[in-house]
Amino acid sequence: TNDVAKAVKEVKAGKVEFRVDKTGIVHAPVGKLSFAAEKLTENASTLITAVVKAKPAVAKGKYVRSATICSSMGPGVALDVAPFTVKAV
Repeated sequence: TNDVAKAVKEVKAGKVEFRVDKTGIVHAPVGKLSFAAEKLTENASTLITAVVKAKPAVAKGKYVRSATICSSMGPGVALDVAPFTVKAV
């Protein structure tokens, strides 16, 4: 970006960009170990909602099939995405 000041403000405000790899998997941070469980839940919900809202109109069927959360080098734990996807639609 050419507007560094704006980019710094957005990051400090909590803006997170997510990218999708070629297999359709989204990798994005939702928090840190020091965050409360409620904050992590809120962040995960916001991320899944943003992914569902970014769904292309031509995409058919169930858009978010599963979600797993893990630390950088830890094992993954499956999340129930149903409450998040219903709220997002």
